[in-house]
Amino acid sequence: MIKFYSHRWKFYSISLAVMVLGIVMLFVNGLQLDIQFKGGAIIKYSFENELDLDRVDEIVTQTLNRGVDIQETESNANAAGGAAVKRVVLNLAGNEGLSEEAQIQLDAALKAEFPEANLVSAGTSVVKPFIGERFLARSIRALILATIFILLYIWYSFRKVSGLSAGVMAFVALIHDVFVAFFIFVIFKIPLNESFIAVALTILGFSINDTIVIYDRIRENKRLYGTKMPIDELVDKSITQSITRSVNTNVATFISIFIVYIFALIYDIESIKTFALPMAFGTVSGCYSTICIAGPLWVTWQKFKTRGKTKTA
Repeated sequence: MIKFYSHRWKFYSISLAVMVLGIVMLFVNGLQLDIQFKGGAIIKYSFENELDLDRVDEIVTQTLNRGVDIQETESNANAAGGAAVKRVVLNLAGNEGLSEEAQIQLDAALKAEFPEANLVSAGTSVVKPFIGERFLARSIRALILATIFILLYIWYSFRKVSGLSAGVMAFVALIHDVFVAFFIFVIFKIPLNESFIAVALTILGFSINDTIVIYDRIRENKRLYGTKMPIDELVDKSITQSITRSVNTNVATFISIFIVYIFALIYDIESIKTFALPMAFGTVSGCYSTICIAGPLWVTWQKFKTRGKTKTA
């Protein structure tokens, strides 16, 4: 039997170190919001030969009277033809949208300046500021509601083993996992977008499933041993009995997500990359918090309550 509770401060210290690192990187890199949350415009072109990016910057600035951040990428998206695809991404400054007339004007100016590049539109994303703000607010509301319903479910399902404390400790572990995913966006300078909401909701469901398995084992062992076994040993035994299942499930999930990320990296599929990378780290965090955080925290709560009753008596 592994003594998880005895080593709880080591586990808490690891989590605290991760949180501190994330906060430091938040100050270093800042928080970047994608246009889905703040509004703005992104225009993508595929091209051949070469592009003078400085000249592209001048044309965009003169045509639209606004700054632009330009990125050039290359992928093997058409690997069947044997040639890599070159793309240029124009991320316009500010959170304003872009009218259709302005898009047509810019398209004509770029194609006239670079006829040999064979510029072809590879997609345009335009979001007005109020739409981005509304989407962000609704996304946060979805996360809060999902967390509340999970807490209520744990509270009711494990009411015979102090359901409220079980729900609160599961909530702490879930928040831990969501913050880890959030800090991955910050550390790798991934703009916060709908992928973060998808990752957070997926982690909430995936992590709580592991936690429920351990809580269920605690409930069964409590019926079996009653007060014969101290609460810390009971929880350690329950986690030890469930650890193989949790680790195997999470390792299989991590491998699958990592393979998806590798393919997205090869073929430059941005939406999948921004989901798979944080999700891979979130899977590891979910396994860790379920095994090393939720159970020991719950034991700490129970021991605190017991000491309080003893002092009152």
